[in-house]
Amino acid sequence: MSETNSTAKILILYDSFSGNTAKMAQLVAEGAQRVPSTEVRLKSVDEASAEDVAWCEGIAVGSPTNMGILSWKMKRFWDETMMPDWMKLDGRIGCAFSSAGGWGGGMELACQSILTVLMNYGFLTFGVTDYATKMHTLHYGAVTAKEPRGEEAQAACRLLGQRLAEWTAVLIHGRKELHPQLKLAERMPPG
Repeated sequence: MSETNSTAKILILYDSFSGNTAKMAQLVAEGAQRVPSTEVRLKSVDEASAEDVAWCEGIAVGSPTNMGILSWKMKRFWDETMMPDWMKLDGRIGCAFSSAGGWGGGMELACQSILTVLMNYGFLTFGVTDYATKMHTLHYGAVTAKEPRGEEAQAACRLLGQRLAEWTAVLIHGRKELHPQLKLAERMPPG
């Protein structure tokens, strides 16, 4: 375990056909930057390297929904670029986000396919149980139809990044004061 005051290293890795997932990635990065002592790298799959993934302690992977799964570029990155690092990434923290052309396009399935890839590399993945807004959850990751225009989708992306940074700070750096359950208990009325 690292020193309790060290910096958490977060990578936001994304693929984007139309720019919608790239906009989500920026919002996820903003959320991660809310947590003190967090360094964030934002990389498209076209520019990312295995060294970027080796550098990070927590990763948010975003992809356009492609027939209900992650994009071929993102899959190729993990199949080819990352394969030499198989069994070297155990214990890092991971989460997912995805956009599609419309609601019902399979975004949550795409998040699950991303999470499956991360788990195969030894990443510890998580869902978010609290609501980003009154009607917006992100149990499998942040999802949106088209670009994240509305406050609900933007809040979900930011919450995902924030939670990734919190879990990385808690689990990798021992910063227990950032545990999400403690923060939830602070917001809940007594009784």
